[in-house]
Amino acid sequence: MSPTLVQSIALIIFVVAILHTFSVKFFKSLAQKFPRHHNIFDMLGEVEIVFGFWAIVLVLIIFFLLGKTETVNYLNNQSYVEPLFVFVIMVIAASKPILDFSLSCVKKISALLPVNKSLSLFLITMSFVPLLGSFITEPAAMTLGALILRDHFYSKKISNKFKYGIIGTLFVNVSIGGAMTPFAAPPILMVAAKWNWDLNFMINTFAWRTALAVFVNSIILTFLFRNELTKLGESKIKTIKIPSFVLILHLILLLGVIFFVHDLIIFLGIFLIFLAVVNAFNQYQDKLIINQAFLVSLFLAGLVVLGGQQKWWLQTVLAKLTPDQIYYVATALTAVTDNAALTYLASLVDGLSDQFKYAIAAGAITGGGLTVIANAPNPAGYSILNKKFSGGIVSPLYLFLSALGPTIVAIICYKII
Repeated sequence: MSPTLVQSIALIIFVVAILHTFSVKFFKSLAQKFPRHHNIFDMLGEVEIVFGFWAIVLVLIIFFLLGKTETVNYLNNQSYVEPLFVFVIMVIAASKPILDFSLSCVKKISALLPVNKSLSLFLITMSFVPLLGSFITEPAAMTLGALILRDHFYSKKISNKFKYGIIGTLFVNVSIGGAMTPFAAPPILMVAAKWNWDLNFMINTFAWRTALAVFVNSIILTFLFRNELTKLGESKIKTIKIPSFVLILHLILLLGVIFFVHDLIIFLGIFLIFLAVVNAFNQYQDKLIINQAFLVSLFLAGLVVLGGQQKWWLQTVLAKLTPDQIYYVATALTAVTDNAALTYLASLVDGLSDQFKYAIAAGAITGGGLTVIANAPNPAGYSILNKKFSGGIVSPLYLFLSALGPTIVAIICYKII
């Protein structure tokens, strides 16, 4: 089937948006060269804004070509639940009571290991927190993991190579870390109900492979940079004692948002209650990460708008492949499009074999760490950690290369073993 004019234009814009993500450093340099237009170029140099910006361009083109009614109908037919959920879960998960509680748990577990404190804290953060994503959702795990890594490791003098090693491994581990249950990883969540993938199926099929890959990746990274880690002293972060009832209230609200992940009105209502609680107990809070969460939500909403016009070619590609081929193609395609979109499109194809279903889902989560746009939680981690890199920019090429090793480990666990 030939694409429509709008679909063809949308594909071109989608490709341009991807190229734009690889060119943010260029726009940052323009901001320095042309002070008069600094704000515009600086804005275009923010990865989180790229897809939102090009989504606006696409909407304006659709409006010009098809008119108001078709434009509004197209926008209304897209689902913005995931971008709004990520916004809400980022803000709540990064609140001081939740973050302090999570850090306390990580420290207590790491204290059980008979090794250097920095080594054990790092190893548990890189493994336990991503796997926790199978229960508290991947965006929450990414937020918690990135904040702990920022405050306890990126805040110290570590090599640039180590910085990229951390973020690449974190992205991969979070992408696969949510695959032990049917409700936490977006690519699994999109197909679990239709394909009857219940908790028992996930435990028997994905869980042990997921845990193995996450732990192997974390151990390898810790071993490679063990000399740097052992030289780091223990972080002295100021904490205040938070009353138990305040922590319990925060945890209840966090779990409420996770439980009602598909119910937009309810989890937004819970978020309003959370804001009221923060206001009532502001002496136990740090500044909420509203700005970072908003940018991530904008990024994902833009991806939704642009991605809605890519189904015509994605579904054609998927329908022509064997299970063995689809695994590797899904892993590669995930690098340039949201992995949940891939599995969703596959769920629209009738008569798929069990092998095909497993291959596309496993491939989608395997490639989820290769780029910022590959997995919905990645922009959350990026927005928290990018300021710790030179120029406030994470190089897409270095990110891809740093995630390649952990991705190969995931391929071995999901496809070869």
